[in-house]
Amino acid sequence: MSSPETTLELYDEEAESSTELMSGDMVFTNTTRNRTDPSKPDFYTLDEPICETIMRDVKAVGVKFYHVLIPREKKTLLRDWDLWGPLILCTFMATVLHGSSDGLYDGGPEFAQVFVIVWIGSMIVTLNSKLLGGKISFLQSVCVLGYCLTPCALALIVCRIILLAEQTGLLFCLRFLVASAGFGWATYASIIFLGDSQPPERKALAVYPIFLFYFIISWLVVSHSNV
Repeated sequence: MSSPETTLELYDEEAESSTELMSGDMVFTNTTRNRTDPSKPDFYTLDEPICETIMRDVKAVGVKFYHVLIPREKKTLLRDWDLWGPLILCTFMATVLHGSSDGLYDGGPEFAQVFVIVWIGSMIVTLNSKLLGGKISFLQSVCVLGYCLTPCALALIVCRIILLAEQTGLLFCLRFLVASAGFGWATYASIIFLGDSQPPERKALAVYPIFLFYFIISWLVVSHSNV
């Protein structure tokens, strides 16, 4: 006794063939296209040149650097966060602060030491913020702390230029003032961006680790020497 044959139809019976239903066009209209704000729903990059995508990302990173140096708009770093800026700053500072290859005349920390201090330090500060009830994501906080290293990086460049001259007590004081200014501005900018995310009664507990984090970085800057 034979059983009825079971079939599975994968396409409409009214279609002439299976390929008829699988054919189509992908049409993109340029009327509502947005090329600047990735947060808008009409944003897409399927048909744009790679150089245009790269330039847009570079401009976005540059805007974040600008908002750190002039911290007026608080939501930019939190809304469109990324880790490109922190990675660039961390790599740059670790490279410049890297000591001499001769261990007997080492004038600074190793590259990996600076890298670990920056990233582990920012993670500890972020974890402390989360434990205190901060209303911000982990990566958003790391992004802000990383971008706010910009004043410290600028201070490092100035101190490096000062180190080209023969060092005296006056020049050391000048380096100390430059590093202090970078430390103060980095701390101020990070508090501006992260302050509102903390409960008011616990804000001081959240600010202290930020203060300590940038103090350590600034100390590496002012203690760096050519010898």
